[in-house]
Amino acid sequence: MDTTFYSFKAKNLSGKEVAMDTFKGKTILVVNTASKCGLTPQFEGLESLYQKYKERNFVILGFPCNQFANQEPGDEKSISEGCLINYGVTFPMFTKIDVNGENAHEIYKYLKKELNGLFGSKIKWNFTKFLIDKNGKPLKRFSPFTKPEKIEKYLINILD
Repeated sequence: MDTTFYSFKAKNLSGKEVAMDTFKGKTILVVNTASKCGLTPQFEGLESLYQKYKERNFVILGFPCNQFANQEPGDEKSISEGCLINYGVTFPMFTKIDVNGENAHEIYKYLKKELNGLFGSKIKWNFTKFLIDKNGKPLKRFSPFTKPEKIEKYLINILD
């Protein structure tokens, strides 16, 4: 069987396992997040993008990661509260994972294999983003410094 994005599962912040095939038929943006990063205000732009397009079958999946300068030191509860209180995040957030190294989450191993970055497959920093079409095909990888509003032009061409 071919491995696709829909083959994977991840635990949400409540600890419930979520199959990625739950998101079949939706355009997906996967983002590794951190609450103590200079790029953390991107949560605002991400939430805004989500609110604007969720009715058009768009979803953002946030994966907290503490592999970059210890910028996500908290537990699931503090991550959840920080996202909600500071940025009003309503899109699905998952438990803290590794995105690089041998303990990298399967979803990230897959996405990095499908879409190499500028300097190879390794994730360089928080807020690296992967755009996946409604058929589960990874289309584009965005650098941590690509603001969510810059992704909109790619998004509107593939929605619905």
